[in-house]
Amino acid sequence: MTDTLLEAKRVFTKEIEALEKTKEYIGDTFDRFVEVILSCRGKIIVTGMGKSGHIARKTAATFSSLGTPSFFLHPAEALHGDLGMVTAMDVVLAFSHSGESEEIVRMIPAIRMIGAKLLSVTGSGGSTLAKHSDLTETLPEMKEACHLGLAPTSSTTAVLVYGDALAVVVSRKKNFKQNDFGLYHPAGALGKRLLTKVSDIMISGADKPEVSIDASLKEAIIELGRKRTGTVAIMENGAIKGIITDGDLRRALEHGYNVYTMRVDEIMTKKPVCISEEKLAVDAVKLLQERNISSLLVTDEEERYCGVVTLQDALKAL
Repeated sequence: MTDTLLEAKRVFTKEIEALEKTKEYIGDTFDRFVEVILSCRGKIIVTGMGKSGHIARKTAATFSSLGTPSFFLHPAEALHGDLGMVTAMDVVLAFSHSGESEEIVRMIPAIRMIGAKLLSVTGSGGSTLAKHSDLTETLPEMKEACHLGLAPTSSTTAVLVYGDALAVVVSRKKNFKQNDFGLYHPAGALGKRLLTKVSDIMISGADKPEVSIDASLKEAIIELGRKRTGTVAIMENGAIKGIITDGDLRRALEHGYNVYTMRVDEIMTKKPVCISEEKLAVDAVKLLQERNISSLLVTDEEERYCGVVTLQDALKAL
């Protein structure tokens, strides 16, 4: 193994050690952090200077992504007017390894006057930031992975994961769902997958299969062959009266019935399973798989027949 790879692996080892040490260290204070954040009626404002600032910015983004309104506040900008974004209903989460960063310390009196809660994550329990916070998490001492032992590396990794843990635990306790995540990520593939509605993928208009309840079974068979959805809705005066599927026809033939002389109401399934056009494609897949069927009739808000969604089309949309 080359010296380059050995050094790279040493960095990984040091940072993993820092994470293991931090994981074993956290306890009651983490629980109390979560309680404060869950009870917050405003926003979570994350702040930090330098490398801690980069971690704070990412933590704020993770909170927001997982359903907890949050933003990053740059300490220097805060001292020149941006503290006006902070309200008494907010929680300020400050990251500072030393707990003595000048810009962070100078924010404390203003945060106190505003009335926001101040939580801090620091490496020094005796620091100014720790002493003046409502609640502080003092992380254990750790060796930086930097070959000089100076550049924030292990310590920032530990704080990054601490922030991720806070955001994830809070999100889970809020019962934040996949659909909620998709709502906040509409531009991505995940958002598209999670927010696709049944109305987006259903077969509708002239392509949706249907015959009158007075129709012969032969007419239904022709409609099934023409529309190729594996199902046909049986209608009477604009209302769904039943459904006939490929499976129904197969079973009729297995029983020796003369399908060419029968009427649709003789073998149709009454009260078929339907789904609203406003439901999500993921809901359609779940229902289709639970009922072990290949297609569903789709209805609008007034329960009128408006289309068919097949398992194949629903899966394709995910």
